[in-house]
Amino acid sequence: MPRWSATWTFKAVDLNLTDPDKGYLNFVLYTEARHGIASSSQNAELTIEASQTVTPHFQEWLSRLVRCEPNAMHCTLVDPRKIPALFHPCVTEDKESPSAIDGSGCLCRRSFYDPEFGLPVVAEHFKHAGTGGTDQWSYQTYAPLALRPDETFERFITGRGLFWARTDKSLLSILPQRQAHGYNIGYSGGGPHALAAYLTQVARSDGATTAAGVPYERAHPAIRDWTQSKAAERGTNELSLSDLRAMLES
Repeated sequence: MPRWSATWTFKAVDLNLTDPDKGYLNFVLYTEARHGIASSSQNAELTIEASQTVTPHFQEWLSRLVRCEPNAMHCTLVDPRKIPALFHPCVTEDKESPSAIDGSGCLCRRSFYDPEFGLPVVAEHFKHAGTGGTDQWSYQTYAPLALRPDETFERFITGRGLFWARTDKSLLSILPQRQAHGYNIGYSGGGPHALAAYLTQVARSDGATTAAGVPYERAHPAIRDWTQSKAAERGTNELSLSDLRAMLES
């Protein structure tokens, strides 16, 4: 795909490529073959550290992932030098795995997909050799660019630096996010501002408009004040659609 210098604002109707059972929904691939670069050009890439996996919402999302054979999409989430590890068994499955370290340690990868959005997920294992040491998994994936077209936004959830949306059909999704529009909370800066702009959009549309990439200037001051406040970063916070609409009226 050639480089584009023009600015393009994503809209949900622009990228509804396939049914997620058959392919990848709302995803555009960017490649520079000469430099060995392959990644998403629109979807934000997310790194979920092992310390973030203890939340109930992450566990709910994890429980629906389907393990699969690695494919080209999984390779975009891995350093090119580590791609072979996608095809290695875990040391718990094969003690002779090429990813095994000192007999019982492991640095393997596992590939999954999210059946609700069709997006790839790569799990990275870090296991010390022997017993009693670190044995944990971290994850790489892409955020969707919008919620599913037949569902509306109903609830925002944040905890341990992860951001989620619950739809009117109770589906839990990683909050739609566009590349270079990272979300954050608890300080005055671009991350909280980007999050406030997105939440303002869903509040103003009564949950119907869920496409990522909302310009910062569309953030409502009351929602922006909340995302920048220290209260927003304490523990797990949830805001219903009615909570967000109330902020618009404050």
